[in-house]
Amino acid sequence: MKAFFQKYKHAWVLLYAFLYLPWFFWLESRANLPYHVIHVWLDDKIPFVEYFIVPYLLWFVYVAAVFLYLFFKGTKQEFYRYCAFLFTGMTLFLVISTIYPNGHLLRPTEFPRHNIFTFAVQILYQTDTPTNIFPSIHVFNSIAAHRALVNNPRLGRNRLIRDASLVLMVSIILATMFLKQHSALDVMAGIVLGTLMDQIVYRMEFSFSRERVPKRKRETVI
Repeated sequence: MKAFFQKYKHAWVLLYAFLYLPWFFWLESRANLPYHVIHVWLDDKIPFVEYFIVPYLLWFVYVAAVFLYLFFKGTKQEFYRYCAFLFTGMTLFLVISTIYPNGHLLRPTEFPRHNIFTFAVQILYQTDTPTNIFPSIHVFNSIAAHRALVNNPRLGRNRLIRDASLVLMVSIILATMFLKQHSALDVMAGIVLGTLMDQIVYRMEFSFSRERVPKRKRETVI
């Protein structure tokens, strides 16, 4: 363990979990308290589609896979940028949910069909409350993962990986609405926040570490 932390000194960022997890579970414990209902007209136009449970669950693998790749294979600069992107949005989410308790009433009372996908959605509903939803962390972190991937010199130049990442990101964003996990307003807020963080983290010229990173031409990949 000592040798691991000597080799990967940037592992100190994992300490963020000791801030985020207790705070998040405390917020979830307040699910039975009064909260502000988030709803826009578009929510009523979006149907429930259980098949989107697949990309929704792939979010956990997606965000973690990019994190692990940059941790072990990327530069410290890339890794710190990704963590700054993720942790800033996640912290803002915690603060907003604390001072503005929020939730939605969009989940269907019964499923139109019964299959393995609706069964998975039912499990999701049982383990995840429809509260603390603004902005959508699923949306924000998906944008963070995609932007970190396309800004990586190796992965970003692989069109297949880049396009697959884009498709997965968009699918996850859509899944949050088609599974009735989020209001369209949560999604829009997540996109706006993610776009803003992208400008700060990847467009501004400042360094997150002392490590020298070779300059490369800006790419216009999505």
